[in-house]
Amino acid sequence: MIRMICAISLAAAAIASADDALRAALETNYNAWRDSMVRRDAAAWQRVTAEHRRMEIRNRIVSERRAFPAAVFELPAPPPPLAGLKFLEASQNGPTAKASYFGKIDFGVGGAPSNNLLVLSFVRGAGGWLCDRADFVNLSALPEVRKELAAGNLKYLKETPEAQPSGVVPPTPLAARPAKHIAKVYVFCPGREVQVQVNKISRHRFANAKEAEIVIGGALDGSNEVQFTTRKLDGATGKEALAIRVYLMSEVPGVKPIKAFEYQVQENGAVKPFGTSNFVVDAATVGKLSGK
Repeated sequence: MIRMICAISLAAAAIASADDALRAALETNYNAWRDSMVRRDAAAWQRVTAEHRRMEIRNRIVSERRAFPAAVFELPAPPPPLAGLKFLEASQNGPTAKASYFGKIDFGVGGAPSNNLLVLSFVRGAGGWLCDRADFVNLSALPEVRKELAAGNLKYLKETPEAQPSGVVPPTPLAARPAKHIAKVYVFCPGREVQVQVNKISRHRFANAKEAEIVIGGALDGSNEVQFTTRKLDGATGKEALAIRVYLMSEVPGVKPIKAFEYQVQENGAVKPFGTSNFVVDAATVGKLSGK
C-alpha cells in the first residue's frame, strides 16, 4: 500500500512538472511574440509566429493592397500582457497547445477593463512552440461563466472546443499575389452554412452569419469565378432568406463599393445547394473604381 501511494505521488508530481514546463514554454513564446508586436520588429515576429498564420496574415494584407510586413503592426491596440491575469490551464494535443487566462484584460486603450477570458493558441515548430493566435472572449453576456472561471471552475473551457487544442496544424496557404483590385465576399445566411470560393484561391466559410471577408488575391482584370455551396443547419426551417455577394472596393475616398456578383433568395424561396458563376472586371468597372 505504501509503495502504491508513493507511485501515485510520483506520477502526480511528474504530471504537475510537465504542466508547469508547458505553461512556461507557452508564456515565453507569447511574451516574445507580444514584444515583437510592441517593438514592431518584423524579423522577431517571423521567428515566433506559426508559419501558416504568417502566410495567412501576409495574404490578407497584400489582398488589401497594404504593405507587408509593415501593416502587421497596424493594430488598434497592442496585445494584452499576461501580468495580473489568473492562469487557468495549459493543455497540449500533439503539435498544438492552448493556454487560458482570466481577469482584467488590458489593451491599453483606456477605460476600466472587466473580467474576461483570453485563450492563446500555439503550434510546435522545429525550434519549439510558436504563437498562432490570441482570442479575447468577452464574458459580459455569460455572467455565470464569468462566476465559474473566477471561482476556478474550468467547465466552460472543457466544454468549448475552441478552448482546447485540436491536435491538427492548419496547412500553410500558398502565397497570394498582391491584389489588383480589392474585393470582399459578403454573406447573409441565417440558418445555413455557406462556403464560397473565388478564383479557386480565396476560400470562405460562413455559418448562421451576416459577415464580410476580404477576397484573398483580390479580383482580377477580366473574368473572375465564384463558386458556392449551401447547407441547412440543424434547427433551421430551410425557408430563411439568403444573400451571397462580391463587392469591389475602391481606394478613392467617397467612391462606393461596386456589387460585382450577387446570388439572393427571398424568404420562403428555393435555395440552390451549389452554384458557379462569373463576374467581369472590365475597363468601365476600373474607371468607376477610380472615380472616373
